Amino acid sequence: MEEAKKLNITKSLELFEEAKTLVPGGVLGARKPGDFIMGEYPIFLEYGKGCRLTDVDGNEYIDFLCGYGPIILGYREEEVDDAVIKQIKDKGFCFSLTQPYQNELAKKLNQLIPSAELSIFLKTGSDATTAAIRIARAYTGKIKVMRCGYHGWHDWCVEMKGGIPEKFYEDVHEFHYNDLGKLEELMAKHGKETAAIIMTPFGHPLHQKMQTPKPGFLEGVRELANKYGAVLVYDEVRTCFRLRMGGTQELYGVTPDLTVLGKGMANGYAISVVTGKEDVMMAAASKLFISSTFFPNSDGYIAALKTIEIMEREKVIEKIWEKGERFIKKIQALIDKYDIGAELSGVAPMFFVTFSDSDPAMLKGKRTDFYTQMIRKGFFFTPHHHAYISYRHTEEDLSQALKAIDESMAYVSEKYKK
Repeated sequence: MEEAKKLNITKSLELFEEAKTLVPGGVLGARKPGDFIMGEYPIFLEYGKGCRLTDVDGNEYIDFLCGYGPIILGYREEEVDDAVIKQIKDKGFCFSLTQPYQNELAKKLNQLIPSAELSIFLKTGSDATTAAIRIARAYTGKIKVMRCGYHGWHDWCVEMKGGIPEKFYEDVHEFHYNDLGKLEELMAKHGKETAAIIMTPFGHPLHQKMQTPKPGFLEGVRELANKYGAVLVYDEVRTCFRLRMGGTQELYGVTPDLTVLGKGMANGYAISVVTGKEDVMMAAASKLFISSTFFPNSDGYIAALKTIEIMEREKVIEKIWEKGERFIKKIQALIDKYDIGAELSGVAPMFFVTFSDSDPAMLKGKRTDFYTQMIRKGFFFTPHHHAYISYRHTEEDLSQALKAIDESMAYVSEKYKK
């Protein structure tokens, strides 16, 4: 199998060199080149439309990262953008007081999310998970937190501990998805002091295979929270408005006390939510302070209301599941065709192709070569994060992606023949 031609990303690399003189490291966080494959992936993008991206060098990609999840419909979705532009031009969006769209969106969430009774609106997922923990601590009068999954960059939960005193996270204890026994051990030891159990109810750990819940896992976590009087928090930033309109709690039928929302609900506009049971949420009214200049900005409310309207009207999630299930079934057939250690995990709307090998160098080589071939062929997946299906992915887009996956796996298979 012939190796795909290397992309011309000259301008991206030049901009990155300039950026390193202006921004620490050039690009921060999950968008830094080291989180992809340096020298193969673009670093700067120019524009997007539908499910396609174009970088600053003019290379076009069919995108499966979707802005790390917020793009549920497509880039530059005209109906959403037009609603936001109209709000900005006709009424404005940043004021000293709140516009009434707060109430409209809160009422809509109450209709959709099983746990929703009262809501607080913020901007980012990290804002919302941190607010949820503060609410849980204020409500229970307890301190300790049991956590499972990625919950943002704030002091209590970030994986990289540089610049953070240990005292800021010493009361936070980690358990792994589907390991109910570990959580039982932690709660037996710390349960009387535990304010919250916060978890991703669908398993999407960093850089690892995705997991659906084992029978009884979510129910067991719910029972432990009840037993010890802890607040159960679902971090549904990625899963709500993608697996179901009401999130994983609707899909699996286990309801938390608090839910954190974001990403797909506004198709790329900055908004996040903590929503939940009235008695727990009321702690935010009198026992703590949550405020920001930009939290009440109505551009996010308007985008969310319009995005939800479109998703309900066009049955977006049902259509994503339908085409996604056909797509991942065919990916699995290709994995079965080539004995290269590739593994598929996840579900139709969000899935991940990873690699396994007893030799770490071999594993890294296969993964790097596979994703290098994919980006060179014009398909934006990433080796370190799961993929998404958006509404604007067509059957033809998915068919082209399958052809590229087939060719890329064939290339890896030939290169790593035993």
